Amino acid sequence: MPGPVHHFHAAAFVENLSLRDLVAGYPEARRTAHQLRYSTPVGDGAEGEVFIYPFGAIVFRDVPVDARARELARLRAARSGLTATTVSEDLTVREDPGRKPDVAEGALTLDHLSPERTSIIALTVAQSAAMEYYERIVDEMFTRTDRMVQRLETKGTVPFRTKPMHKFIGAAVGTRNEVLTVLHLLDKPDEAWDDPGMDRIYDELRAEFDLVDRYQALELKLRSIQEALELVLDVARDRRLVLLEGAVVMLIVLEIVVSFFHLK
Repeated sequence: MPGPVHHFHAAAFVENLSLRDLVAGYPEARRTAHQLRYSTPVGDGAEGEVFIYPFGAIVFRDVPVDARARELARLRAARSGLTATTVSEDLTVREDPGRKPDVAEGALTLDHLSPERTSIIALTVAQSAAMEYYERIVDEMFTRTDRMVQRLETKGTVPFRTKPMHKFIGAAVGTRNEVLTVLHLLDKPDEAWDDPGMDRIYDELRAEFDLVDRYQALELKLRSIQEALELVLDVARDRRLVLLEGAVVMLIVLEIVVSFFHLK
């Protein structure tokens, strides 16, 4: 007979979260290097679970909407300045004894859900939500970079003011570092090595959320943005050098003219 059905819901924020700073506000939580994990009552004596990750994501297992709102308010109280969630991700998990882990029609089916398997599922759903947030940012940066390159193609030059460009490059580098910091967690979790079933779950979830291909696409876009910005910045620098050299030549000519009139 099929067993219980569980619902995982992830939400991602713009800001990162410091687990060390959050510990005081969550005395009941179990803290590891990568997450805070605790149980929360959801009514009728039942309990759900909450996972908080340093890359700005929170995951709820079997927590209804009203209880999620309560936990989000608690998180905002513990972490001041936290903005509204930007993206969310959902996954249904069905327990069915005797079934091998499999993903079909957006739902994961497995023989049983252990605490270790719950941790892997929550982490993967959180990564997918965080990746969607970064995909939006990188797409916006890619569009802005494309406009710069089109201007260079049509006009053969770039704006003389380079400060906005420098700020944009700084934002691009910062975003790239954040993406690489967050998504290195795509390495297989330690829990997956000791349980063949968990290893299969991890592979199925990565395929369901298309994490590897999305990560590679992000890397390619970030590399393209970096190369395009380096080209645009080189053109801007060359333009300034030409203007500087022209100013030096004009000063030399002016000095010669002034000296000539003095001699006369």
